[in-house]
Amino acid sequence: MALKDIMSISGYSGLYKFVSQGRNGIIVESLTDGKRAHISASAKVSALSDISIFTHEGEEPLNKVLEGIKQMENGAPTISHKVSDDELRDYFKKVLPNFDEERVYVSDIKKVIAWYNQLQNIGMLDFSEEEEKAEVDTEKVEEKTEKKEKPKTDVKKPSGTKKVTTAAKTKVAPKSKPAGGPAKKGSASQRKS
Repeated sequence: MALKDIMSISGYSGLYKFVSQGRNGIIVESLTDGKRAHISASAKVSALSDISIFTHEGEEPLNKVLEGIKQMENGAPTISHKVSDDELRDYFKKVLPNFDEERVYVSDIKKVIAWYNQLQNIGMLDFSEEEEKAEVDTEKVEEKTEKKEKPKTDVKKPSGTKKVTTAAKTKVAPKSKPAGGPAKKGSASQRKS
């Protein structure tokens, strides 16, 4: 299962697997006990693939942080998320030495540690397939952008404006009868009579 299918839901403990789209939200299944629940569309739901940890250089994706913990622990469980705040910070410095201590709170570290232990418990710590797929997807996008020609630029008028055309109006003077002569055959004066 990919990290994009694993959800963290605000107000709910543990992690959940996305099952399907519901009427006014989503249906998820708990990774710990397998129970399904309907989560409202107004709930704050985050896929683990969308979560990053702030560092001094930018952001580190969660899958790389979890991979770092896995390597440090040789795939075994790590410390409990219930240890003291100082122990959590010290441990996290070993995993991610450049994390931004001002923007990464102890509560965030607790979540990452708890998520790692939960994923390790059910044997879902292999992220290599996801990384390979992400690299392949990135390569495909780069190839497509290289092959694309420069898009044509169409200038569109803003909606709600009327097209204004200016055509030169020409006045046509009516034909007049020649003075004193008979009217020509088919002229306007003969047709009226």
